[in-house]
Amino acid sequence: MTYTASVVGGSGFTGGELLRILDGHPEFELAQATSRSKENKTIGHSHPNLRHSDLRFSSPEDLESVDVLFAATPHGVSMEQIDAFQEAAGTVVDLSADFRLDSEAQYDEWYDGHTRPELLEQSEYALPELNRDNLAGADLIASGGCNATATILGLLPLFEADILSGDEQVVVDVKVGSSEGGAGGGEASSHPERSGVVRPYAPTGHRHEAEIQQFLGIDVSFTVHAVDMIRGASATCHVFPEGPVSKGDLWGAYRGEYEDEPFVELVAGGGGVYRYPEPKSVAGTNRAEVGFELDPGNKRLVVFSAIDNMMKGSAGQAVHAANVALGIEETAGLEFQGLHPVGAP
Repeated sequence: MTYTASVVGGSGFTGGELLRILDGHPEFELAQATSRSKENKTIGHSHPNLRHSDLRFSSPEDLESVDVLFAATPHGVSMEQIDAFQEAAGTVVDLSADFRLDSEAQYDEWYDGHTRPELLEQSEYALPELNRDNLAGADLIASGGCNATATILGLLPLFEADILSGDEQVVVDVKVGSSEGGAGGGEASSHPERSGVVRPYAPTGHRHEAEIQQFLGIDVSFTVHAVDMIRGASATCHVFPEGPVSKGDLWGAYRGEYEDEPFVELVAGGGGVYRYPEPKSVAGTNRAEVGFELDPGNKRLVVFSAIDNMMKGSAGQAVHAANVALGIEETAGLEFQGLHPVGAP
């Protein structure tokens, strides 16, 4: 069975990734892409890797009826347009933060409030490794934040294996590429300002902490740095468990959680150059790498995770969740394994 799909906000970076995936997806027919700024231009005008397509951007005011609508819009847009989105499509997958959290109170605390809080309980978080059972048949899906996704994937096995209870101190340091700021990221994302930096831009209070708190039940000390790469989010988590933990405990926890996951790979201190997770290794893919190391002298675990922020942290996660929701093979359209060697991600 083929499902028709549209992408609202298709001229941005994440919108382009959605278009790329859907263009090659065996079960989706890409029917519409919208953009206010690029209306009537071909999608290849914004995304040169899609120059083979004749599809043109249309106005977001003129939504076609499709099976699945992917909304790659800035935060705040989807909650205002959700009625039109749901009228146009049986399944809506939102890539902004508008439906990620459970309650209006959380949006009051972390964002600027919410205009459609009655819909929050209907939404399902898109990360299948965390929420697969609830995604089947879901009609409102919220793709997770890239920094939260990297952190959750790194820490989740420790909670599932009861190595952590939620009372421990956890310090998370995330390094992210410039594409996280989007196509209109502003002065701080321009190449002259971004090149060569390791710049803390959210030392405390990053909004993605709310997702980590919601799904892992823990408050983390969270800092995000902008670094000189285009794609990628790399999370290093410093964890201080209350009791002793062996390397065997860690291998058991991570293998038990991810052994059957198609998009998560364990990379934990092996041989060669790529001994721990790196964004460069997963650039352009829906794969996540996770790994760990023990620091017995300081009673510390160091957990690493790496994703492509626009794929596993956004567009790839959204399509993966849509596959699950519609009963499509989970890996459909997401088989690309990356390149090696490759330049800066």
